[in-house]
Amino acid sequence: MKKFYIIPLVLTFINGISQEITTQDALRYATEDLTGTARFRAMSGAFGALGGDLSSINVNPAGTAIFNHNMATVTASSFNTNNKSNYYGTSRTQNNSTLDLNQLGAVFVFVDNNETNNWRKISIGLNYENSKNFDNTNYFFGNSTNSIDQYFLRFANGIGNEGVFNVDSANSPFESLSFIDQQAWLGYNSYIVEYDSTNNIYYSNVPNNTTYQQSRYSKATGYNGKFTANFATSYQDKVYFGMNLNFHFTDYVNTYQLIETNNGLYPTGASVSYIEFNNEQYTFGNGFSMNFGAIAKITEAFRIGLTYETPTWHRLTDQLSQNLYTERTEAPNDNDFIGKVTNPNITIEYAPYKLTTPSKWTVSGAYIFDKKGLFSVDVSRKDYSSTQFKPVSDYTGINQSLSENLTEAYEIRMGGEYRIKEFSLRAGYRFEQSPYKVDYTMGDLTGYSGGLGYNFGDSKLDLAYSYSYRNYNQRFISSGMTDTARVRALQNNVTLTYSINF
Repeated sequence: MKKFYIIPLVLTFINGISQEITTQDALRYATEDLTGTARFRAMSGAFGALGGDLSSINVNPAGTAIFNHNMATVTASSFNTNNKSNYYGTSRTQNNSTLDLNQLGAVFVFVDNNETNNWRKISIGLNYENSKNFDNTNYFFGNSTNSIDQYFLRFANGIGNEGVFNVDSANSPFESLSFIDQQAWLGYNSYIVEYDSTNNIYYSNVPNNTTYQQSRYSKATGYNGKFTANFATSYQDKVYFGMNLNFHFTDYVNTYQLIETNNGLYPTGASVSYIEFNNEQYTFGNGFSMNFGAIAKITEAFRIGLTYETPTWHRLTDQLSQNLYTERTEAPNDNDFIGKVTNPNITIEYAPYKLTTPSKWTVSGAYIFDKKGLFSVDVSRKDYSSTQFKPVSDYTGINQSLSENLTEAYEIRMGGEYRIKEFSLRAGYRFEQSPYKVDYTMGDLTGYSGGLGYNFGDSKLDLAYSYSYRNYNQRFISSGMTDTARVRALQNNVTLTYSINF
C-alpha cells in the first residue's frame, strides 16, 4: 500500500518548487466549457439579455427575474472528445466519451399583486452545474532527436538558487526532499543520470547522437463544479437586476505515462535504452466568485444586458505519485539488459496554494420577434494575464510567465430560436480568442450548436447538439525538453434537459 506524506514547503516556480506548476495548470481553471441546459447550449450560451433559463444566470444573474413561474430543471449530457495529434510527423487519433448529469436547479418566483408597487417581483435561484468536464484521453508517439534525460538533468544540476543535487541524498527518504531533489533522486537511482565528482556535475547515461522512439499516454478525469445561489428582482417589469454567489469545486486526476527507447550505445559504462516514467497528479479544492448583472427592456422587442463577474478565488491542493522503470546495458556485456524499478511508493501532498483567475465583463443584446422567434448576441472579455498564484512572493516565476505570455481575450456568442406551435428550433455560434499572446500554443476556439424543444404546457423537453474545435500544443514533458505534439481537439456533445413548472 502506498504511503502518504504531506510536504509543507511552498517555494518558487524557478528557485526550487514544491511542485512544478505551469501555465497549462492555471488555464485549466481560468477557462470554462460551454455547459448547462439543452436550450442554453443549443443557442451557444447567448443568454445575457434573455434570461428565462437556469443556465442563463451563469451569463447574467438578472435572468431569473424574467421567469413568471417556479421552475425546476435537470440536464444530462454525453461528452465526446476526439484528439487528433501529430508528433514528429506521426499522426494519431484518440476518442473519449462520458455521460454525466451535469445540471440541476430550480428558481422560485415571488410576485406582489399590488400594481402600485414598482418592485413587484423577486426571484431566488439555486443551480448546480459542471462548468468544466476534464474527462479526456490522449496518446501520441513519434521519433525525436531529444531525450527525456534532459528533464532529470535539469533538476540534478540545479535550478535557480538551488545548486547541484547532493549525491549523498540519493540514499535519503524521498519524502524528505524538495521537488527538485525528488526528480534528481528519481533520475540518479534509475541510472538515467550519473554524477561526475571531479567537476561536480551530472551527465546522462542515455546515448546521444541517436533517435529516440517516444510515446505519451495521458488520461484525465474529474470536473470543475459550480453551485450558484441567485437573487434577482425587477423594476416595473422593465429593468431587471441580479446577483450570484458562486461556490466552486475542483476534482481533477491526471495520469500520464512517458516511454522512450533508443538503439544507441556508449563504448564504456552504462547505456540506458528504455525509460518508462509514470505520474499521477490529483488536484482538489474549492473557490468563490460573484456575478452582478442587469437587463433592460428598451422596447418590448429589444433588450440589452450588462454583467460583471468577479475573479474566482481558488484554494487548491496537489497530490503527486511517481515511479520509473529503466533498462540499461553495462559495457562490455552489452547484450545483458538490466532492469531497474525506481518507485518511492508514496504519495506526496503539497501545501495548499491559492489561484486567482480573471474577472469577466459581458455586454448583450437580444431582439424578440412577436414571441415567435428571437436573436441574441453576447460579447465577453477576460484578461488572462491577470491570472495569479498566491502567495505572490512564493510564485514569482510562474506569475511572471502568466503576465508575459497571456493576454486579454474576447468571446462572441450568437443564438437564435424560432417557435412553431409547441416546437422550438434553435441554433448558435461561438468564437473564443486564445488566451495567449502568441496563439500557436493554444489557438482560438470555434463552435456551432443546434437543437429543438417541445413544450408540453407545464413541462418542457429540450435536446441540443454542440460541436467545437481548438488547436493546441501538448508538451511531451513539462520541462527540460521543448518537444510538443500538435493536437486538434474536437468536442461533440449531446444534451437533454427536462424542465417543469411548479
